[in-house]
Amino acid sequence: MAAGAFCAAALLQTLIGVALLVGMPARAAAQDLRLATTTSTENSGLLRAILPQFETKFHIQVHVIAVGTGKALKLGENGDADVLLVHAPAAELAFMAAGHGVDRRKVMHNDFILVGPSADFAGIRGATDVIAAFRRIADWKAKFISRGDNSGTDQMEKSYWPLAGVSPAGQPWYVSAGLGMGEVLTMAGELQAYTLTDRGTFAAYRAKSGLQILAEGDPRMFNPYSVIAVNPAKYPDINYRGATELSDWITSAEGQQAIAAFRIDGEQVFFADAQSR
Repeated sequence: MAAGAFCAAALLQTLIGVALLVGMPARAAAQDLRLATTTSTENSGLLRAILPQFETKFHIQVHVIAVGTGKALKLGENGDADVLLVHAPAAELAFMAAGHGVDRRKVMHNDFILVGPSADFAGIRGATDVIAAFRRIADWKAKFISRGDNSGTDQMEKSYWPLAGVSPAGQPWYVSAGLGMGEVLTMAGELQAYTLTDRGTFAAYRAKSGLQILAEGDPRMFNPYSVIAVNPAKYPDINYRGATELSDWITSAEGQQAIAAFRIDGEQVFFADAQSR
């Protein structure tokens, strides 16, 4: 009897151990962090440069979902991401007002630039007025590739045309690609077309696309990024702790220094903006 009881107890202990081992991956996966972000932070190489520092320090794996800002905000709204790194201030404020996010913080900025072929068919080289440059592209019916994906870049581009007095949709020279920034730059290079891009992604794709910076420096081309945690009151199962850790780290002196240190061909393309806390 004693031996039988001992065997039974040992078997039970073994089964419990196996059950715990089987359960470990699920619990480990639950600690992973889903970051929905704009394609510019991924295409430029920024996240590949800075996230390993965060992952090592906090023993957490970040799964990057690189889409346009509009789609990133939608992922947060649906509880399919834990934290967002995005760049469309008006859409971000609407997201916060609807109760989808908490603790929105400034992180960094870069700027938008208008790029195109070296031939510069519309003659905008050196322009510092983005609206005048857009108007001239339309006047010359020069081919323009739009992101067309409701990203932060797409939203900014769409805000310029009305100011230029132009309705480009449906025009034969205007192509709505529905693609990420890197793909649009490649497409614009192949078609010898103009496009609006963030400086970071362009720096990474400059050689591949063969395009040149033709208009820059307009204050209306400023491009700020924010980090937002998805609201845990709306989605209790999200990794809010990890989201807060990432928000704290990326706005800390360490995270801000990592952003400032990132270079493409020796050029700084993102500039830290977080205020001291």
